[in-house]
Amino acid sequence: MGLTGPLSTSETGRPIHIEKIALDFPELKIVCGHIGYPWHVEMIAFATKFPNVYIDTSAYKSKRYPQELVEYMKKHGKHKVLFGSNYPMITPKACLADLESLGLTDEVRECFLTSNAKKVFALE
Repeated sequence: MGLTGPLSTSETGRPIHIEKIALDFPELKIVCGHIGYPWHVEMIAFATKFPNVYIDTSAYKSKRYPQELVEYMKKHGKHKVLFGSNYPMITPKACLADLESLGLTDEVRECFLTSNAKKVFALE
């Protein structure tokens, strides 16, 4: 989700395209990468609306997370956001360098870094 890196259209990266897939395949777990930026507020709306839609933070360092995403993580979206890096372009260590500045509780941090992915990918 979100803008493409290459010089090509980003239209296919708009979160609105997820709605039909989420409706047609309610058992399919859909993890939308790259926060959905600059349509991250729409992405949050779809993750809230559909139980099978999730957001990952790949391609973003924690200090660049949009404030709306951070607030969503702290409140009703704590089980809907998964950590992602952009390895090898951005290492996990670099992505997490400023995580403490987000003010996440221990519970939210654990969900974000571990338990949400375990649940979504059936790793437990």
